[in-house]
Amino acid sequence: MGLEDHGSLRALRAAIDPPSADNELISGFYTRWFAIDPTIRDLFPPDMVGQRAAFGHALWWVLGELIAQRSAEPVAFLAQLGRDHRKYGVGQEHYTTLRDALYTSFRSQLNDRWDDALDETTQDTVALIAGVMSGAAHAEAGPAWWDGTVIEHNRVSRDIAVVRLQLDRPMDYQPGQYVNVHVPQCPRRWRYLSPAIPADPGGAIEFHVRSVVGGMISTAIVGETRVGHRWRLSAPHGAMEVDRAGEDVLMVAGSTGLAPLRALIMDLARFPNNPRVHLFFGARYPCELYDLHTLWNIAAHNPWLSVSPVSEYNRNPPWAADYPDADPPRGLHVRQIGRLPQVVTKYGAWGDRQILISGSQKMIENTTAALIAKGAPGERIQHDPVAS
Repeated sequence: MGLEDHGSLRALRAAIDPPSADNELISGFYTRWFAIDPTIRDLFPPDMVGQRAAFGHALWWVLGELIAQRSAEPVAFLAQLGRDHRKYGVGQEHYTTLRDALYTSFRSQLNDRWDDALDETTQDTVALIAGVMSGAAHAEAGPAWWDGTVIEHNRVSRDIAVVRLQLDRPMDYQPGQYVNVHVPQCPRRWRYLSPAIPADPGGAIEFHVRSVVGGMISTAIVGETRVGHRWRLSAPHGAMEVDRAGEDVLMVAGSTGLAPLRALIMDLARFPNNPRVHLFFGARYPCELYDLHTLWNIAAHNPWLSVSPVSEYNRNPPWAADYPDADPPRGLHVRQIGRLPQVVTKYGAWGDRQILISGSQKMIENTTAALIAKGAPGERIQHDPVAS
């Protein structure tokens, strides 16, 4: 029965439940893979905890979709995964060893209940994963990555930097998408960032980055990036968008989550007629509302845009004296005090709007929950994927 054997598929899924970094099957898979093909180890970061967790969650989700007899989404996901893995240097030969290592790991973990049905399902599942990924990677004609040079690094707040690069060749992406970024300070480690400007035919691109506690890459970008550094970018992902023919728009941006929404707003500014857009831009301190003057300039020339600054605290910390004043210029709404979910929902459910949210995982979850509790339909809310 293979992929139609739901009992065997459930057994495979149970072997990686919970799909954590220390799951025995996932750890064993990487140990086997590196033993079969030692060259593959150099393609991964030194610390494999995040990689194991990500692969475990992906495999667990794919098996769940197959059990539910939904094939379109996992096939599309695996195809994108294969195309994206080209940036690591993964070649066609690596998928053969991946298939062998994954099959052997399942068989070893489930040895006490192994039979012909489970063997057939395992072989079909592993063949599907490796086959779709390798086929999509082989068929992709576009670049595996884009390289670029840092031309500006501006520390706009203690924990926030605006970084501008000149790419060696232009990247075609949609406003609101994100890319995977590799910086020289963190070999073989990648981080998702959203361009803060629409795609530029000349190859310019801009990122807004906030350093977070324990965040190796974000801390390196904010504190250590220098003009002349070379970055590598993956192909774009994501589908946040504004339907210009649709309803008015609510945007909620937490800190550097402003970046993709800013790119969307800049893209809308190319057109004379747009739906009304109300942006709530929030941060901890007033001084961290780092891009208010840009937003003010756009709003001054585009009456469809309204901007409401929000800060959790009314006053700045002592270190704010080292950075430019970020008080709202005349023409923006008066800055409000509080957390974004509470401030936004104070004005209602916004259920008649297109709703786009961008920021930290916790901010996205809290704002989404607050809007839905107020009555906003969940299907109207867009945001980048949130880790489960």
